[in-house]
Amino acid sequence: MSDLVNGINSYIWSLPLIYLCLGVGLYFSLRTRFLQIRHIKEMVRLMFKGEASPAGITSFQALTLSLSGRVGTGNIAGVATAITFGGPGAVFWMWMVAFLGAGTAFVESTLAQIYKEKDDNGLYRGGPAYYIEKGLGMKWYAWTFAFATIIGCGLLLPGVQANSIASGIENAFGISTSVSAAVVVVLLGLIIFGGVKRIAHFTQIVVPFMALGYILVAFVVIAMHIEMLPDVVGLIVGSAFGMKAGFGAILGLAIEWGVKRGIYSNEAGQGTGPHPAAAAEVSHPAKQGLVQGFSVYVDTLFVCTATAFMIIITGAYNVMGKAGEVIVEQLPGVSAGPGYTQAAVESVMPGFGGTFVAVALFFFAFTTILAYYYIAETNVAYINRHIHRPWMIFVLKIALMASVVYGSVKTAELAWGLGDIGVGMMAWLNIVAILLLQKPALIALKDYEAQKAQGLDPTFDPIKLGIKNADIWVKDKKAKTDAATDAVVTDAQAERG
Repeated sequence: MSDLVNGINSYIWSLPLIYLCLGVGLYFSLRTRFLQIRHIKEMVRLMFKGEASPAGITSFQALTLSLSGRVGTGNIAGVATAITFGGPGAVFWMWMVAFLGAGTAFVESTLAQIYKEKDDNGLYRGGPAYYIEKGLGMKWYAWTFAFATIIGCGLLLPGVQANSIASGIENAFGISTSVSAAVVVVLLGLIIFGGVKRIAHFTQIVVPFMALGYILVAFVVIAMHIEMLPDVVGLIVGSAFGMKAGFGAILGLAIEWGVKRGIYSNEAGQGTGPHPAAAAEVSHPAKQGLVQGFSVYVDTLFVCTATAFMIIITGAYNVMGKAGEVIVEQLPGVSAGPGYTQAAVESVMPGFGGTFVAVALFFFAFTTILAYYYIAETNVAYINRHIHRPWMIFVLKIALMASVVYGSVKTAELAWGLGDIGVGMMAWLNIVAILLLQKPALIALKDYEAQKAQGLDPTFDPIKLGIKNADIWVKDKKAKTDAATDAVVTDAQAERG
């Protein structure tokens, strides 16, 4: 099984995808004039603006829902894996993917807002399948993405998160993986059977708490070795370009693993972020696009960097060469994964590190599984628009919980391999789609900036901008106009009465 999975990944994660991810991020950064720098203050401001409606959630809830997918095991175990197989230089390429990926995240999330719609329950739904069909008119392509995402997020990716939860708990408490699997499945069922609103409320509370707590502990670990920080940064940057002794031979692996784990962690271009972005209630698509762009920073530049600094500054890592030879071995017998981070924190806080990382990993990975469920459910809802099979949602819930059990008891290598297949499939399909459909997102950005320059709170009018098939915005605008007209008539009648 492992050989088959590795063989598939060798094709999916070939060099073209690695450089496509970097190239597209650079391209959208240039096309948006590096909005990730220009609009950083606006991104932060918009996070806390907006209100929920019967149809949608707040911008902050959408942010935390997407962060629950981004901030997961990739931030702890994924960083460790990248360092093991790509050396410290892989961290630099994770940073590059995050910085450039903010532009990609803006484009895909803005498109999700433009082409969102309401489902049978009156809730906003959207994502790549929706904007591929409505924006490109390619229904077959939209169905392909929907099926790939249901398989990826519903079956392949949850196992990675579950495996890391089980490994972390086993390392810290000696509890068997089967017991961990049972606990996770029960908790998962209680939440996913409650619907998207329950998921959004749960992540709104848990995600900020867990991220801030984790970064605080990381700050303590780094502060205890602060004199080494310049050397750590120098090692990361130097290794990224093959300028550090011992790491020059794995320069290609540094780029490959940095990009691969960077995309897995921050999801920019992968096509998962647009799903929660579409659920937000905002007056202009660019608003949520900017908020989602900032979420990439939170994930990689904050949380992943915290993990990387802790691991490298305490020397709690190993590095393997292309042929499996050992280049650095500072944790003999410890496999790449949460054990690195646990050892790093334990070295500074004996008796606390292993437990803390296991708990943090549980919340990180658990909320990511919730996000994966929501994303898979959204794509089932897309398919149900055409063939209406309500039972498919129930089947998805059972299949995802089975995936959690399977991933918990399998090896980490197999779990990560299956997860990489899921990420790669969606990335290929989504990146091609947003390259073909970039124009509406760029028009929306220009319109948003023009209205802001006039001192307005931007609103979206797709007809005025020449954007077709943005039906929900047209209907909402008409409803608001009719409501305003009725109010004027009512006032006039009252005055005459």
